[in-house]
Amino acid sequence: MVIYRDEYRLYNFGPQHPFSPVRLEMLVSLLQALGVWREPLSPPEATREEVLSVHSERLVKRVEAASRGERVPDLEHYGLGTGDTPVFPGMDRAARVLVGGTLEGARRILLGERRVLQLGGGLHHAQHDRASGFCVYNDLSVAIRHLTRAGLKVAYLDIDVHHGDGVQWIHYEEKEVLTLSLHESGRYLFPGTGHVHEIGRREGTGRKLNLPLEPFTEDESYLEVFEALVPWALEAFRPDVLVVQAGADAHFLDPLADLLLTTRAYERLFRLILEHAEVFTGGRVLFTLGGGYSLDAAVRVWAILYHVFHGLPLPERLPESWLKAWEGRLGGALTPTLHDPEGGYPEIPRKPEIEKRNRLTLERLTELVSPYLLH
Repeated sequence: MVIYRDEYRLYNFGPQHPFSPVRLEMLVSLLQALGVWREPLSPPEATREEVLSVHSERLVKRVEAASRGERVPDLEHYGLGTGDTPVFPGMDRAARVLVGGTLEGARRILLGERRVLQLGGGLHHAQHDRASGFCVYNDLSVAIRHLTRAGLKVAYLDIDVHHGDGVQWIHYEEKEVLTLSLHESGRYLFPGTGHVHEIGRREGTGRKLNLPLEPFTEDESYLEVFEALVPWALEAFRPDVLVVQAGADAHFLDPLADLLLTTRAYERLFRLILEHAEVFTGGRVLFTLGGGYSLDAAVRVWAILYHVFHGLPLPERLPESWLKAWEGRLGGALTPTLHDPEGGYPEIPRKPEIEKRNRLTLERLTELVSPYLLH
């Protein structure tokens, strides 16, 4: 099942902001041009009460007031009105529309759907009491809370290049939520968290796992540590459902970070995630989108996700009409194939050292959480 509505594009911080609704417009138009677009389920927007299942009344009131154009003197204290998360008219409803899509995905899982792809959302930085990093409300945590209140154990997997901090902190003390985040190290990248020692608190101890990766990590190293960590953690935790934030900003073209994944690595990741869902959750998996700030790369990564999700063969080339239309609109060339051409970036001389550091980080993480996760 695919969930989407055109109103997702109302979540718009302005033409110069990297979190652009153009990404979704491009993606949907590409899938239509390829002839694979299937009519999605149009979800309801989340209610105020549903947002309050994870966010404070203080935050929601300020989002509502700012959305109406009212002056709110302490707005920045709540992470709003900043360069990252500026205010725009109708922001509250736009955010609730995205939350509603991910929440509807959770509802459908509870009704017996096995695979759900939410073509939006992934706002993983929003905190209980604060907006952050382009994220006003945390759609992922609203969906996760809906699932745990129904009695399910949830494993949350975040492959966005930035640490999934909002989801982690909201569920930091919850034993029924496992969070797994693979990201560029917070020593170098926003939000500066996601270190191996952040393993949870109280009943959540050992159920919050972070694998901070070295800048310039390439496909082989990423896939090596992913395949060592993820099935091991899922087997130990035994979740009922997998919730995945499928950010595309670990791609080598992304301008906001320094990991070097190719589209072939993403294809492999998506296939592995679906395989792991079959083994560990009876196939139950809910995907959202997330970060991705190269229009060229993000749209191709998510088109690959759409094809893999539906078991469709990947096209050898993108439609000429689509390429011509979007190249004209964007004023630059686009990659004409879903997969990257060979030699997309220069050779990294520190590759062996980077791989070694990532293995050592994985060892430290597993040593830290094993006493808790395996018992």
